[in-house]
Amino acid sequence: MSVVSPDDAMRSASSLQTDVLVVGYGPVGSVLSVLLAQRGWRVTVLERRRRPYTLPRATSFDGETARLLAGTGIGGELGRITEPGTGYQWRTADGKTLLDIEFTTEGPYGWPDANTMHQPALEELLAARAAQLPGITVLRDRRVVDIADGPAGVTVTAEDDEGAAQTFSARWVVGCDGANSFVRERMGVSVTDLGFSYEWLLCDVELREPRAFVPTNVQLCDPARPTTLVGSGPGHRRWEFMRLPGERAADLNREETAWRLLAPFDVTPDTARLLRSTTYIFQARWADEWRVGHVLLAGDAAHLMPPFAGQGMCSGVRDVVNLAWRLDLVLRGTAPESLLDTYTEERRAQVRESILASVQLGRLICVTDPAAAAERDATVLANRRGARGPGRPDPARPITCGLLHRPDGAAPDTRVPPAGEVLPHARLLRPSGAEPPADPVGRGFVLYVMSEAEPDLTPDRRSFLREAGAEVVRLWPAGTSYDGTGGVADVVDAVDADGVLRGYLDRYGASALLVRPDYHVFGAAADPAGVTALVDDLRTHLTAPAPTPAGHTG
Repeated sequence: MSVVSPDDAMRSASSLQTDVLVVGYGPVGSVLSVLLAQRGWRVTVLERRRRPYTLPRATSFDGETARLLAGTGIGGELGRITEPGTGYQWRTADGKTLLDIEFTTEGPYGWPDANTMHQPALEELLAARAAQLPGITVLRDRRVVDIADGPAGVTVTAEDDEGAAQTFSARWVVGCDGANSFVRERMGVSVTDLGFSYEWLLCDVELREPRAFVPTNVQLCDPARPTTLVGSGPGHRRWEFMRLPGERAADLNREETAWRLLAPFDVTPDTARLLRSTTYIFQARWADEWRVGHVLLAGDAAHLMPPFAGQGMCSGVRDVVNLAWRLDLVLRGTAPESLLDTYTEERRAQVRESILASVQLGRLICVTDPAAAAERDATVLANRRGARGPGRPDPARPITCGLLHRPDGAAPDTRVPPAGEVLPHARLLRPSGAEPPADPVGRGFVLYVMSEAEPDLTPDRRSFLREAGAEVVRLWPAGTSYDGTGGVADVVDAVDADGVLRGYLDRYGASALLVRPDYHVFGAAADPAGVTALVDDLRTHLTAPAPTPAGHTG
């Protein structure tokens, strides 16, 4: 990766050509840049800040997102900058438990259910990984001021702090430039806004001495002052205090106010350093279109949600993982540009569900009327009566539309499980006892087949799978005596050490499973004929003629 200073860049050619230009270098833009560069593409990043942002914003990510982040090559370092969350409790003003979710360190996706982190540390990891990849150029102190789309690509104009302009030519542009996205504004897309917003005081602290907080995350549903307590990585913690009706934002947004509100939690200048105290207003909205011509949106530029489910940054990472493999196929000419329309279709539907769920939680939390709070508490406690112990986090949301296999006879808008589900983590070993194979999912499509049910794929279908970057993995049962000899050409043999994938296939009566690079299941098949149909359907999806092009910016 090269990081170019403003002066050096201005002395270089006035126009820089690239495959993909990313606007914004937060976690979402960083992940997208790395994923594309790992696939061999030239990526240019324009970031308006001259230096990395050193204050925390997001404080955690879930186990599914951890697996996606690991796909950028930083998996070995994530444990150094994170701490597993132990749980999430909602409590009434008098200490009764309204909601109790217990997190485990061995989640279904190979990572802890919840991973607390100090965001600047995550961004440092991603920047270090980007520095290892020659295809990434990061230009700081660049404010995008114009985007002009054309039949073959996009011209972007950016200025530095002194107003010096530079133009860039890219085949695709992705706006990862946050809530006040210039890219979204320039695209001219409409936004659906649910009108659900409240102002909160956010206080990030660095603890002077280690302290145990059990559970890690607590929501105090106290009408006198709804309050959130969350972990934010080793040695760091965040408190958030809701602004009350009639309270002036200027009075709340003072350092002395922060210390006064933190004091009941034994957080004082003697026990902690206040990294930041600032008010923010959360929102619940999403862009109605995420692609216009050769310009796309991801992350906060495409959607904003209340923080109560902890899915803001996670959703942004899912966006770019969903997008990266599509852009790769389109750039290689393996798939038409229309494949990118299913990006919007899939992610907008998933994000809408996440936003609605976050709003529902927020309506329960942001209650300042004592009578309404008492009624809420009584209702929730009555519904919990008889529940056995703490709950577990919900599984990752499945994709319900877009690039999914639908067997003959299934309605076009009907999801047939396991299509759309997120594949659980499995420990794969080589039959011979050699080093375990790298996780094939994430690099491309993977067709998993039971060892006793080898599919009869024609040379033409095998050729298509190779061109699509797909692998065929034959799953052997745990404890198999197979030594790896007598393998089949173009097929990888692996032992399903804990029986996770074979058990998953058995659950659906399937002998094969086709999985997308973002870990979502494309579809399953019960017999060789079904496998053939599965592969043919994927080929249809990836080679379908493009519809009438979407409108262009310009």
